[in-house]
Amino acid sequence: MAIPDFQSCMLPLLELCADGKEKSMKELAPDLAAKFKLSTNDLETRLRSGAPVFSNRIAWAKVYLQKAGLIEPVRRGVFQITQIGLSALAEKPDHINTKYLKKFKEDEEGKEKDIGENESDENLGGDDSTLETGKTPDELISDGYKFLRAELASQLLEEMRGCSWQFFEKLVIDLLLAMGYGDSKMSSSRAFATTRDGGVDGVINEDKLGLNVIYTQAKKWNDGTPIGSPEIQKFVGALHGKKAKKGVFITTTRFTKDAKDFVEGLEVRVILIDGERLANLMIDHNVGVSIRDTFTIKRMDSDYFIEE
Repeated sequence: MAIPDFQSCMLPLLELCADGKEKSMKELAPDLAAKFKLSTNDLETRLRSGAPVFSNRIAWAKVYLQKAGLIEPVRRGVFQITQIGLSALAEKPDHINTKYLKKFKEDEEGKEKDIGENESDENLGGDDSTLETGKTPDELISDGYKFLRAELASQLLEEMRGCSWQFFEKLVIDLLLAMGYGDSKMSSSRAFATTRDGGVDGVINEDKLGLNVIYTQAKKWNDGTPIGSPEIQKFVGALHGKKAKKGVFITTTRFTKDAKDFVEGLEVRVILIDGERLANLMIDHNVGVSIRDTFTIKRMDSDYFIEE
């Protein structure tokens, strides 16, 4: 069964609290996982941040139930159902979601519940994107990051295809240096030797001492035509001619399946870097990009609150 979204976890979580006893997420997590028939792989699926997806979703389900007053904290890490929560269960709802929880925003006297002076209706009920997708705020942030990164990679690739081959060669050198090859203290012309000899464009030290070298081939193709095995065979032949053991073939286009299959099992180690991977390596190593915004996502430090 697929991992349920955080809103689908709300009613089952509240139902497990129906006996009025004190509960903890550590205690309830296995019961919720069993209810949704989650596999080991489901439970090990993680967000980009490293947090388990299911644990993240049930944690947010608890947050929303608590904000609406259906459960309340008893002590650190422990909570229990409230009278409001019991009343909600008595209604026998088919499901509980952020829209359903909005009606509990007012207390018995009709006053707005204290959920933080800076919080709006959307903080309790969820905005349209949350309601529509059922994703937690963490997942929405992760999805937004992936979208922006993919757009940036696309822009980089388009720009690379429009630049001159001389600039593309410089870009490859800058990237290899940023990745730790050669010696970043050297000038690019000293760190990277241009050869243009028999199917090889250049050579760079794998380490600062120059104990091992890597031969490179850079192909800037603008029409999107994929690179097939003949081009790779020519490169491998050049490596054999130089008695080289390692090579990197970098391109702005993509490789055919035959090309990828050809490098498998070769005695010579050949790495193929297509346009998409090239753009992502540039992002990872800050080549041709700059930081626009930085967001720091913080979590509570539970250890800080331990009283000795």
